[in-house]
Amino acid sequence: MTVAICSTCGVEHADTERVCAICADERQWVPAEGQRWTTLERLAEEGHRARLEQLESNLLGVRVEPAVGIGQQGHLVATDAGTVLWDPPGFLDQDVVERIRAAGDVLAITASHPHMFGAQVEWSRALGGPPVLVAEPDLAWVARPDPAIRAWSGRRELAPGLVLHQLGGHFPGSAVLHWSAGARGAGVLLSSDTVQVNADRATVTFLRSYPNRIPLSAAVVERIAAAVEPLAFDRLYDNFGRTIDAGAAGAVRRSAKRYAAWARGDCDALT
Repeated sequence: MTVAICSTCGVEHADTERVCAICADERQWVPAEGQRWTTLERLAEEGHRARLEQLESNLLGVRVEPAVGIGQQGHLVATDAGTVLWDPPGFLDQDVVERIRAAGDVLAITASHPHMFGAQVEWSRALGGPPVLVAEPDLAWVARPDPAIRAWSGRRELAPGLVLHQLGGHFPGSAVLHWSAGARGAGVLLSSDTVQVNADRATVTFLRSYPNRIPLSAAVVERIAAAVEPLAFDRLYDNFGRTIDAGAAGAVRRSAKRYAAWARGDCDALT
């Protein structure tokens, strides 16, 4: 079966619809020249390769070079129970598949939100058929249905100390992955762009649309921050290789407070 990949977002489709629904949504964009499609085979012929990078003990970054679609960095978290692939990219090759399988049984593949679905079903098939977990409110965005796809909502423990949390915001099902053993036991939050690291690598932000600059309300941001508050983490990784190495929980708290103040109009832009 030839898998169609949207060239703009990198998400797999069962067929080439006229326009990718994910890109036609207000949170994403369709190129001025119109919808473009590619395939995994064509990407391989063009020289794309999947790469693994050791980020810390038991955590690998998963990238595609040259980038495909949005160009996210996925993550592979290893636990004693097995591994979890988070935010799978829109391309895979045999070399990286073999290296991931060598790291242990893959317990699940899951994405923070539809922009990060990538080639999630193809990854599942290559990695021995682990479930592809999709937050229930975002199931309608799945463009390649498959028996491997399973719905979840709220909170889902994938392994001891490795828990999915549905926070909403960017999408209704937008999630984070909390890894309590990360950062040498201080805790890691894999936040994707549910909570995205800013260029200063000291603060974070929250948006409905990043490319189209659509904000979230102060109330939604405060709700997200309140949901994150009970989670113990010192380090935070987003979906583009940006990291807050230490003090991340405090950075989220302060950033949410700042964002909400500006969104409510509490701040004076002339000062």
